[in-house]
Amino acid sequence: MPNTTPDELAARLTAGLLSFPVTHFDAELQFDEQRYRQHLDWQSGFDVAGLFAAGGTGEGFSLTREETDRVVRVAVDEVGDRVPVLAPATGATAVAVEQACAAQDAGASGILLMPPYLTEAPQRGLVEHIGAVCRATDLGVIVYSRANAVLDDVTVAEAADRNPNLVGLKDGVGDIERMTRTYARLGDRLIYIGGLPTAETFALPLLQLGVSTYSSALFNFLPEFALKFFAAVRAQDRVEVYRMLNEFVIPYLDIRDRARGYAVSIVKAGLTAVGRDGGPMRPPLSDLTTAERDELAALVRRAH
Repeated sequence: MPNTTPDELAARLTAGLLSFPVTHFDAELQFDEQRYRQHLDWQSGFDVAGLFAAGGTGEGFSLTREETDRVVRVAVDEVGDRVPVLAPATGATAVAVEQACAAQDAGASGILLMPPYLTEAPQRGLVEHIGAVCRATDLGVIVYSRANAVLDDVTVAEAADRNPNLVGLKDGVGDIERMTRTYARLGDRLIYIGGLPTAETFALPLLQLGVSTYSSALFNFLPEFALKFFAAVRAQDRVEVYRMLNEFVIPYLDIRDRARGYAVSIVKAGLTAVGRDGGPMRPPLSDLTTAERDELAALVRRAH
């Protein structure tokens, strides 16, 4: 049985800030369970509404299926009684179904359905892909619209109509018209989660389109800052939001944008900057340079 019903999961997630914990690796690039547990314990001590294990910021794309299952089980064991843990379902439909079943068996609270890898697919194919995963589990499912699986409003509506446990749409596109059409068609049938890289950048304008929460990578290493920013967005305090954007987020983006994959790499570097040792990246991603790490550390000190 799932730890949380789909309706309970949706209500919990939309009430607060979400985050993707990094996945720690040791010097040999093997999963470092002890440091991962320590990180989850620290993260769950703040007012976070849900944690996505082995997600994008967690380098889920570099994990084997066995590693993904282990990471999810460790997360559920460490913090599942305090914070909803959502597990990934990714890759081919059959693989995503297997992962959804494994996540339910592990005690996860929900599923984040990632785009299939590599191949493009028609909208009707994506409806079937979503349906196969939703039918495989009693857990609430959130579908991630991005990359080669960008969903239009008709597709989202059909998938929601067919699958009662489809509870959310995570937007990784930022297309205003597409999001407006989707919310206009479905209203509060789903919850809407911001999923663009460094989601704080888009949080205030997307709030007007029904995107009431987002997943914050910054929460990994600056949880107090991330929560303060989220509160300013929810209060629609434009002055405070833009002050924090100018003082930290935009300079942070300037570093992030220097190389592909830095949206993930910079988060681990941020953890190291606050004295919590984010550890190395797995290929194909690379670590920040020494100069970039120093620049980020100075920026983090100013944010504190």
